[in-house]
Amino acid sequence: MGKRLYSQRRGRGTNTFKAKLKGIESKYILQTEELLKGQIIDFIKDTGRNAIIQTVEFNNGKQEQIIAVEGAFIGQKIEQGPGAKIELGNVIPIGELPEGCPVFNIERILGDGGTISKSSGTYSLIISKDKKGVTLKLASGKMLTLPLSVRATIGNVSCGGKQEKPFIKAGTKYFAMKAKKIFWPSVRGVAMNAVDHPFGGAQHHPGKSKSTARNAPVGRKVGAIASRRTGRRKKN
Repeated sequence: MGKRLYSQRRGRGTNTFKAKLKGIESKYILQTEELLKGQIIDFIKDTGRNAIIQTVEFNNGKQEQIIAVEGAFIGQKIEQGPGAKIELGNVIPIGELPEGCPVFNIERILGDGGTISKSSGTYSLIISKDKKGVTLKLASGKMLTLPLSVRATIGNVSCGGKQEKPFIKAGTKYFAMKAKKIFWPSVRGVAMNAVDHPFGGAQHHPGKSKSTARNAPVGRKVGAIASRRTGRRKKN
């Protein structure tokens, strides 16, 4: 009796292939009507990300974990809400910020806690503003228009040079990828045997079209999934 393909076992989603560690959820206090003031009391190293998390204690007695800005320090004063000062680390509606201001941890919908520009060292730039919304240039170069009321943190995400540090050992990278639920190392399908992968065997080349349907079963869904085109692009 044969065995199940590796992609089939992964697709089933058992505990063998799940991330074992749970990171910290960073968010804002869901408060937009009044100005909150607080200070940074602690820094936390989150397992699943490179950026540092800062614990902020506000004047209403609440504590929240927020992604730290580059250059933050314990005891730094933080303001959050409408009318906050335009200083590093403060959280403010993007409609109140000037053009050219770098921001990160940006809300797409008011109250979602921040979903854009959260990777270490990244930030977005405010390009223009009008009555309809604010246009941002993301780290990828893409332009995005958001409502004036959504909030963002001024500055850029901490630990910008973290990706430049080498892993040195394969085991270090393995556990780093495992914390982020990334399967690593990844072996090429053509390097496997025929019993392990649809592209395996036959002198190590696919032997069939790499395109596959969007709704293909788990064992067959490998290669170029629902590809619009294949082959090399022609030079103009």
